[in-house]
Amino acid sequence: MKLEKEFIMIKPDAVQRGLIGLILTRIQRSGLKLLAMKFLQVSQQQAEKHYEVHKERPFYPGLVKFITSGPVVAIAVEGLNAVEVTRKLVGATNPKDATPGTIRGDFALDIGRNLIHASDSVDNALTELSIYFNEQEYVSWSPVENSWLYE
Repeated sequence: MKLEKEFIMIKPDAVQRGLIGLILTRIQRSGLKLLAMKFLQVSQQQAEKHYEVHKERPFYPGLVKFITSGPVVAIAVEGLNAVEVTRKLVGATNPKDATPGTIRGDFALDIGRNLIHASDSVDNALTELSIYFNEQEYVSWSPVENSWLYE
């Protein structure tokens, strides 16, 4: 079984709206295993590194300003096809295109305030995880339900 690590961030708008618990419940119920989690204020340096791939895009300054505007929850998860599972759980970037039943489909209203970030590839997940966590922060554990989730 090939497990992947994935990075998820509950953004400032979701924190301000009191959606942390609802979002965490959905992540855990999906079968993904929590490896690390922290409540933090994203620094300017972290934000610039996180959104570096968009540096030349016109919306880059707005991304950096928003992600540093309030506290977030950074989350490291692991699971079989974790990136794909998470992307489906989160929903389309633009909430108007997000399917009901996804986090954005159920709770988000605006593309600029879409509640949650999830890495779009295994490589990007590893890069983004390294911005917010070091290896010592990961907790190694085995959920008892693994045998009920995976063959």
